[in-house]
Amino acid sequence: MRIDIMTLFPDFVDYILSESIIGRARRAGKIEINTHNIRDYSEDKHRRVDDTPYGGGRGMLMAAPPIYRCYKAIEEKIAAQEKPYVIYMSPRGRVFNQDIAIELSEYKNIVILCGHYEGVDERIIEEIVDEELSIGDYVLTGGEVPACIVADAVGRLVDGVLTLPECHEKESFESGLLEYPQYTRPPVWMGREVPDVLLSGHHANIEKWREEKAREITAARRPDLLEKE
Repeated sequence: MRIDIMTLFPDFVDYILSESIIGRARRAGKIEINTHNIRDYSEDKHRRVDDTPYGGGRGMLMAAPPIYRCYKAIEEKIAAQEKPYVIYMSPRGRVFNQDIAIELSEYKNIVILCGHYEGVDERIIEEIVDEELSIGDYVLTGGEVPACIVADAVGRLVDGVLTLPECHEKESFESGLLEYPQYTRPPVWMGREVPDVLLSGHHANIEKWREEKAREITAARRPDLLEKE
């Protein structure tokens, strides 16, 4: 899989996605993630990419031409027959979740556009964007953090990024439940003991306990997930 991210802050995005599992996967060639500075495609001598919105209003708006030139340059580099799937990170988009991450992991090429200021000219959305995605009902200073979240969640589903498929098959949301409690050494800490069942070595009982605890936690904290079953 190849993910290209169009942004005003490529170093910020690249730094986050160069660490931990995704960073190792990139270095191993399991996934390709590229960042592109939209300012590099500005024809203004000051590399300006924003302007005042028509009709008035506060703030500045990212202009369509530099974004479009950036996108076309990515298309040329991909040289794929099919159009890459283009996502714009936006508060008005579909709220991102694990099901969407799984959907996106099926694409060979994804392009993510990060907005800034008051957003982007609507015409660039109409011209190149396939879907708008949000990471929640709040406002951030830009689309870079949401883009990193999407790239991380999708990237870890790509074959070979995680050591074993089981690493994500039984995690929160993959099963429709929140994750059960987990423990490691020491067996007693601050007077708190690891549940006996986890020390028993009886795998069937352990799995039953984990299922019960996962349902208890889900019912208490996210009952809406149980309604989907």
